[in-house]
Amino acid sequence: MGSGRVKAFKSAAPWGVKASGCAPGRIYRITYNLDKLCRGEYIMRGSDFAELKAFVAVVERESFARAAEHLGLSPSALSQTIRQLEARIGARLLNRTTRSVAPSASGERLYRRIAPLFREMDVAVAEASEATGQMRGTLRINTLGIAARTIIAPRLSRFHQAHPDVVLDIVVDDTLADIVTGRFDAGIRVGGRLEKDMVAVRLTPDLDMVAVASPDYLARRGTPMSPADLHDHTCINWRLQSDGRHYRWEFEKRGKRIDVAVEGPVVTNHADIGIAAAVNGLGIAYHFERDGVGELLAEGRLVQVLADWSISRPGLFLYYPNRQHRPALLGAFIDCLLDRKPS
Repeated sequence: MGSGRVKAFKSAAPWGVKASGCAPGRIYRITYNLDKLCRGEYIMRGSDFAELKAFVAVVERESFARAAEHLGLSPSALSQTIRQLEARIGARLLNRTTRSVAPSASGERLYRRIAPLFREMDVAVAEASEATGQMRGTLRINTLGIAARTIIAPRLSRFHQAHPDVVLDIVVDDTLADIVTGRFDAGIRVGGRLEKDMVAVRLTPDLDMVAVASPDYLARRGTPMSPADLHDHTCINWRLQSDGRHYRWEFEKRGKRIDVAVEGPVVTNHADIGIAAAVNGLGIAYHFERDGVGELLAEGRLVQVLADWSISRPGLFLYYPNRQHRPALLGAFIDCLLDRKPS
């Protein structure tokens, strides 16, 4: 790319600037150098900015549809914008398939150079709006399902009323995703599974784990009295998406801690599926009591087993990269989740 790319054009000056010495109707060639673009040796027009912003949005969201929704464009308009950018640069920036989109080598190089500039501009605009007391912008959050259901969802309306110009881009993800690589502003995870070098804010007390089954299942199969008895029962397995392994159920009693690999007819990474399977008598499930299980226990639709062996896990924490300046948008979101007045 160091030698640049060339593009043919007519002297009618398609960019609205007529080149000196160009004869009407003749075909000329212009060299467009990606190196100069990245070094800033290039005067940016408004349309150039829009094209580059669209390119960054597609790379970060790994989808034309999601990027188009974020930008307020139709997918076809966004595709045309990207094609115009690629034609102007003279290089393919995105590799597209029917299922995915990813930057090419040239696109990755361009993204790495310009993405920090866009982030700095976003921060500058956010800081400027802070002075007026009116926040605006997009806040990207990667969260566990339990946090989305029990903490975020009940507070969405209140946050929107307080900050109507803020867009919350919430991705529910029960994997241990890297929020830096995924370009999220923050993540929410169970304590003890936080990424390194992060600032963590506790959102909940510790979470109780409960082994549960339906009354019908226990009437048919009996009640396990120790974790070892689970080998004689069908259980609802939980898959850790980060590496595909099944979660080994953890128990503790009088300082003795053990973990058990269980088997059964259902494997899932979604709490709603696991709990529904238990309610319908397919086996024993092991979940956070806070995540809808407590209500089912109170209603008698589920029964707790191995109560004297159950453990507590560290609570839910919001975490974000250890930066010198925490964005005001994120601070406002944390205040909302903690039900406290703005700091």
